[in-house]
Amino acid sequence: MSDDTIRLVTIGRILRRRWRLLAILTLVGALVGYGASLLIPPRYTTSASVLLPGQWEERELLTQVDIATSSAVVDRAAATLGWTGVSGGELRDRVSAKAADGNIIKISGTADTPERAQRLSDQVAQEFVRFAARIAGGSTDPGAATGPEALRKQVVETNRRITDLANTADTGQTVESVQTRTELEKLRTALQDAIQKLNEADPATNKASMVVMGPAARPTGEAPPTRMQLIVAGALLFFLLAVIGHLAAARTNRRLRTEPEIAAALGSALLGTVDVPGERPAHRPKGRGSRAWIRPLLGVDTRWDVPTPRMSGDEADRRIRYRRLCARLRDQLPAPRRLLVVVPDGDEIARRAAGQLVAEAKSDPLLRVVEVSVDRPVVPDRDTESGALVVLSAGSWTAEELVGIAEACADSRHEVVGIVVADTVRARPTWTAGRSPDEATPALAVRGHATGGSV
Repeated sequence: MSDDTIRLVTIGRILRRRWRLLAILTLVGALVGYGASLLIPPRYTTSASVLLPGQWEERELLTQVDIATSSAVVDRAAATLGWTGVSGGELRDRVSAKAADGNIIKISGTADTPERAQRLSDQVAQEFVRFAARIAGGSTDPGAATGPEALRKQVVETNRRITDLANTADTGQTVESVQTRTELEKLRTALQDAIQKLNEADPATNKASMVVMGPAARPTGEAPPTRMQLIVAGALLFFLLAVIGHLAAARTNRRLRTEPEIAAALGSALLGTVDVPGERPAHRPKGRGSRAWIRPLLGVDTRWDVPTPRMSGDEADRRIRYRRLCARLRDQLPAPRRLLVVVPDGDEIARRAAGQLVAEAKSDPLLRVVEVSVDRPVVPDRDTESGALVVLSAGSWTAEELVGIAEACADSRHEVVGIVVADTVRARPTWTAGRSPDEATPALAVRGHATGGSV
């Protein structure tokens, strides 16, 4: 098909002519989304905030985020919660953390109920604060004393012993006593400097302990995807797939639309085009049963990829076209001859055009209409007729189907003397008083069969 398939007018044509099918498919997609929501259990998510006082660099905050979701923290939270059938590995998939503005880490927990989601977020936040405090203290063992604190106690004890030694030292003015007191004072000063440097180097003095900023809020709504989101997503997906399917089918459509292509496939010359009022849908499926009413109900019994029929003149103008076509046909034939009017089976527009053409031709030349199946075309053998006139509508048949009709005509010793293309048009109502009877629309020609039959 041409580039018309990617234009917005084509999308509009699909929506206008296939709106019933699109509506039904959209409803089916919504039902599929609803069914998926029944299979996916609801999820609830909430977050607990942990404040990190002090100055923190970005890389340090990212490190704390990784610690908050580590197995060391989540496994302890799982052990404390004691949920049946839920291990630390499963909880790690339900816990996430991110660094927010203001040195705040948000720890989010997801569970199947709002209460569990709240407990999970609170417990992970508490375990994170405890674990971070142990790391800052230099040990991950909760029962072990922190190294810097024990060192401070030892320094204080040593300083007190130095003071006692200085008091019990010889108070005389001997060189030995003066040197002893001087060495003790130097040792005291060195210990004080060491304590000051230890306090400056201790992260606990620069950064206060982390604080959980209250309990997590209990969630009031489900976490995405919610049931409504799944229903909307299913409806939208089916709608888009239906539109894309129509466009793909139109892209791969091999039906011939132009008159030169039709003439080349049939191997004959084009005599002209005629107009047929689009009073009834073309290509209605035959048969009985459920398909006979399902297809019209869905709106798939008519073609959507054909352009909107143009406005035609009145009945008199259309009959002029048929008369001129009959005149060209008489001029082309060397002598009065009987011709077969070959119409592809199922081409309603072409059949109506053939009936009108037979009515206008009257008996010069004498025409007989036969419908030929495009699947296995069989044209009646040559009898009194000595030629075939093919009448068909544009955009309805592929080159292979038309070649099959031409070969069937050749097998029955009928020369294809010409081609007539029927176009669907919108007729203007032109009922006027005093119109002559011969201007009334003639009755359609009687349909023939593959074995012959007179009109």
